[in-house]
Amino acid sequence: MGALTLIRHNAHRVDVDGHAMLMHVPTTSLFELDGVARDVYDLFRRAPAVDPDLMRAELGPRHGPDTLSECLQSFLALDILRNAEAADIPRPVVKVEEIPLSTIILNVNTGCNLACTYCYKEDLTTPAKGQKMGFETAKASFELLLKQAHARDRVNVVFFGGEPLSNMPLIRELVAYARPRAAELGKAVDFSLTTNATLLTPELVDWFDAHRFALTVSMDGPKALHDANRKTVGGKGTYDLVARNVRMLLSRYRSRPVGGRVTLTRGVTDVIGIHDHLKNELGFHEVGFGPATSGPIAGFNLDAEALKRAFEDMKTLGRRYVEAACRGENIGFSNMHQLLTDIAQGTKKAVPCGAGLGMLAVDKDGELHLCHRFVGSNQPTYGNVAKGIDIPKLAGFIETAQDRSAYGCKTCRIRSICAGGCYHESYARQGDPFAPVWHYCDLMRDWVDFGIESYVRIMQANPSFFRSQLEPRIARSGTAREVLQ
Repeated sequence: MGALTLIRHNAHRVDVDGHAMLMHVPTTSLFELDGVARDVYDLFRRAPAVDPDLMRAELGPRHGPDTLSECLQSFLALDILRNAEAADIPRPVVKVEEIPLSTIILNVNTGCNLACTYCYKEDLTTPAKGQKMGFETAKASFELLLKQAHARDRVNVVFFGGEPLSNMPLIRELVAYARPRAAELGKAVDFSLTTNATLLTPELVDWFDAHRFALTVSMDGPKALHDANRKTVGGKGTYDLVARNVRMLLSRYRSRPVGGRVTLTRGVTDVIGIHDHLKNELGFHEVGFGPATSGPIAGFNLDAEALKRAFEDMKTLGRRYVEAACRGENIGFSNMHQLLTDIAQGTKKAVPCGAGLGMLAVDKDGELHLCHRFVGSNQPTYGNVAKGIDIPKLAGFIETAQDRSAYGCKTCRIRSICAGGCYHESYARQGDPFAPVWHYCDLMRDWVDFGIESYVRIMQANPSFFRSQLEPRIARSGTAREVLQ
């Protein structure tokens, strides 16, 4: 067999409360090492190459030859060990021949009635009148979705903006068209919407409830933090109006859980305080956090030190999540939900998200974008709803995105979870949608290690938590996050 070497970028060990956990990096599968596997792994970790006969001589007094051989074969099968002389294996690139959409995002208005300081939208116009999408464009978008989702029994329409509530006539008209049209083809359709909540009324809430919309509210926490960036065009803070409307929404809405989405910016990083206010005082079902992504010189972006502090706060909140999960409770921290879902499912991503593959965004003119974040940017479009998807052009993007070896992702231990990170984050920060989000890399590796620790502790104390809390959430999320496997 010749000398063997440890393929370090295919295996990552995390010790948790006496349990030696090994993550198989290509598949994100998690194994607990028994005594023999631990000794074999540690032996190969100490040396650049080891002859199997020497391994047996060193470890044989503690472990039988059959047990050692079985462990060796398992590591070879997982490509954790490999012949020291073997050539490296290039990352396979899956050819993209069709675009099996599950989700279409309609940017129904470029306009917004707010002037948030950190908004990434390059086509944003204020006040809310903006440039609105017409029904024929929305209808053609939905027909494109149905065509591309021919093998699916469920599709999702997301309304986005600007502020989508500023084009409610279109939303109402498309919903009235889409549901019976999908039923004709034996499909169900779900509707989603993200709003700043300033235009919500009881009548609108009841209409959304009747049509079972998945609603997310953009809100940045208690009054002082929210009002720091989320202002009207005239510069007035919006917390009082938003909080009043959120309380009304949550008191009336029954069909689906409502989540809050927080943008962390310089000076707005109190993760624990924000979560406590939005979840426990206002009553959101869950709260998720994301950093501002508006380019390298924006004054409200988080610098390296602020990012580090924010991640430490997220880990502190994550520990509270774990403590509650061990008791069978869910504190509604969506970043932890997603992290634990990736680990529990053994997520294996070739690309970071469904953008351009399971999901496309449509602008007011019917042009097709990778996702809603790219609408209005100077990045290429990929066809339009009238003529269809430019499949060769879009396939070229997706195939290029699958192999980021030139950027250093090849040896990263979280490559199957991160897959290089958000295209728009990379574009906004570095001008290149394929460049990894370097400012996150170390923090994300630490966050995944924290997720592994959290997963093991919950599994030890209360494994039923994953069935009762994460699996229903996965089912609700639909297929918008689908990626190449």
